[in-house]
Amino acid sequence: MTGRSPRWLAAVLVTVLTAGCGPAETRTETWHGGRIFLATGNTTGVYYQLGGGYADVISRHLPGYEARAEPTGASVENITRLVGGDMEIAFSLADTAADAVAGRGAFDQPQPVRALARVYSNYTHVIVRAEAGIRDFAGLRGKRISTGSPRSGTDIIAGRLLSAGGIDPDRDVRRFTLSLPETVARMRAGTLDAMFFSGGLPTPGIADLLAGAPGAFELLPIADLIDPLNTAYGSVYTTAELSKHAYGTRAGTPTVTVSNMILVGADMPEQLAYDLTRLLFAHQGELIEVHPEAGNFTRQSASDTDPIPLHPGAARFYRGG
Repeated sequence: MTGRSPRWLAAVLVTVLTAGCGPAETRTETWHGGRIFLATGNTTGVYYQLGGGYADVISRHLPGYEARAEPTGASVENITRLVGGDMEIAFSLADTAADAVAGRGAFDQPQPVRALARVYSNYTHVIVRAEAGIRDFAGLRGKRISTGSPRSGTDIIAGRLLSAGGIDPDRDVRRFTLSLPETVARMRAGTLDAMFFSGGLPTPGIADLLAGAPGAFELLPIADLIDPLNTAYGSVYTTAELSKHAYGTRAGTPTVTVSNMILVGADMPEQLAYDLTRLLFAHQGELIEVHPEAGNFTRQSASDTDPIPLHPGAARFYRGG
């Protein structure tokens, strides 16, 4: 696969050099030649930042393994590439992961994925151009809207929110499926009226958009859509206030939230899954330095991944085994 051959040689070299070492972190035989690729998201999103930090932690603290974060279109693509063997770890929104386990939505059959941890929550950002005259969610009808990268969790939740608000996402709006960097560029250029993005706080690309043109863009409150949303899709969605401090806005914005999951394949060796889970907590301080969202999960909260099954190795870690 693209970009893997040089890393495969490097991983083999690392494996040879570390053979016979005795630390506890080398108890697992190297898997996939010591290569660990992390499927993340857009380069200006939190997935990519935290994925890079996690990859660095793995490379420095798990002898025999070298990890690298890969930019992707996020959740659906990440799970597809994880199951296909192109990636070893994947970040995903919980609703998309639940669809994968159940074999619904974007997945025509159940996918063999397991969770290492439930981490921070994503906040749904619905941002409108002030000049577009959109005063409430119903005002999105007929507008030019980006619902995120194709096959991303953002695209899924955007479609569900539009439907919950009585707007057909394919007929009642001019829908564009664009990456976050491209969406931000088009919002600045005035060729989009609104955008959706599901991400941690703050999301760098959105921070740049709002800070670069104070007053030109507004966050739309959408928490009142939670009842029809949960009636249709279950209790995976919750509400929270997107704090005014996240982007320096005049007030907080009530919005819809959904948890993030760190996923692996069901075929990952148990000891490796245990070690990867352990590293999240043993080096959580280093991850917080990469992005503050890394501080928004605990050992107790991370183990609550229902309806996505925990990998047996992760479950053993949470049991203290």
